Amino acid sequence: MSSASIETPNAAARAANGRALRTTVRRTAHAEISFDGRADPIALLTEVARNRLHFLVPLRNARMADSAFTFFRGAAVVMAADLARTPVTGLIVQACGDAHCLNFGGYASPERNLLFDVNDFDETLPGPWEWDLKRLVTSIAIAGRTNDLRKRQIKAATLETARAYRERMNEFAALPALDVWYARLDATAILDEAKTFEARRARSKIADQVATESIREAVDKITTGDGMTRRFNDDPPALFHSERTDQRGFDVTRIMDEYRTTLSEEMQHLFDRYTFVDDAIKVVGVGSVGTRCAIVLYAADAHDPLLLQIKEAVPSVLEAYLPPSTYQNHGERVVRGQRLMQTASDAFLGWGSSGKHDFYVRQFKDMKASANLDHVDVEQLSLYGRYCAYALAMAHARSGDSAAIAGYLGTNDTMDVALQTFAETYADQNEDDYAAFLAGIEAGTIPTA
Repeated sequence: MSSASIETPNAAARAANGRALRTTVRRTAHAEISFDGRADPIALLTEVARNRLHFLVPLRNARMADSAFTFFRGAAVVMAADLARTPVTGLIVQACGDAHCLNFGGYASPERNLLFDVNDFDETLPGPWEWDLKRLVTSIAIAGRTNDLRKRQIKAATLETARAYRERMNEFAALPALDVWYARLDATAILDEAKTFEARRARSKIADQVATESIREAVDKITTGDGMTRRFNDDPPALFHSERTDQRGFDVTRIMDEYRTTLSEEMQHLFDRYTFVDDAIKVVGVGSVGTRCAIVLYAADAHDPLLLQIKEAVPSVLEAYLPPSTYQNHGERVVRGQRLMQTASDAFLGWGSSGKHDFYVRQFKDMKASANLDHVDVEQLSLYGRYCAYALAMAHARSGDSAAIAGYLGTNDTMDVALQTFAETYADQNEDDYAAFLAGIEAGTIPTA
């Protein structure tokens, strides 16, 4: 068969196919979720903890206990089980798997531009686009509740997030594939639009910052000594040296040797200019506390540092409900998913293994910027939700059929309202789960530090 005889459906035909899916999966059905017979959320969280460093599990629980929002952030495994019971269209994208609103943020592209995008891919796997979108919209609703916003204000912010995803996906459906692939979200432009004092201050700081300054600032903050004698400052349990890392299945030397082979040839050449200086265990964000994570310091000379972060990659929480990853190393799963979803990815991104455990490696403190959602008002939350939705739609359009998804979503607010209703219902259930979690801590059955 010649290539000329192979026909690819055009965007209009794919959009029509998306609209046709409404007859089998009503858009209003996405408002529905039943919690009857669901898996016990505490049991799910306990099972996840079994495979983590046991001495860090109480710290993870303590962080999750801070609020209903931090609990939600650490409970991706719970929501994955619940989402698996909800209707889907069957349109598959490279899903983030944990697309809550604080897993978006600013970072430097290889060209040193500050971009805004999805920035956490530990759970990434090909899956339904609806699952990511529902987790994002729900996280906006829970963030609103944490900030004591009124019910109508939370509704407005969640509707804005859902609407932004729908409208952005419709825009991508009309674009050539190359235009979708090259689309970017400028983080400094987002800060300009925010117009708050804090945003202007952050915009000024980021505009004046370059990659080398951000790395050197981090090195000065968390290390002592000079040049090749620098060592990380022990600050347990967040940062500390350990001579028992090999016994914990965490052989840093082996991981980094294998990691080097996963870099492109030109990046291997750059990496070889640096010499190992020190490494230490480094505890990271709420959901990842207890996994094997480290920070590694390299230097090309006394004043030319490179900071790399090693993070354990375990099976995605989605794998219990979807086909398993096609990659033998879960670090590779994370890296491949990140490169597919992000508009530009860290040039030092790679993966390795200690034999017992899989890992991925990335730069640490490379012009990274994250949102602070404490004390936000409805305008700020709505604006932030909008840009998270833009970034998520962009990621889904890169890996999935934007025309079919846009056709299904349509141009009215039917899907927006359904998602807002879902978010409100799930936020209620999250509060119940959080209360059960706190009760377990009070009873002593859930350890905390």
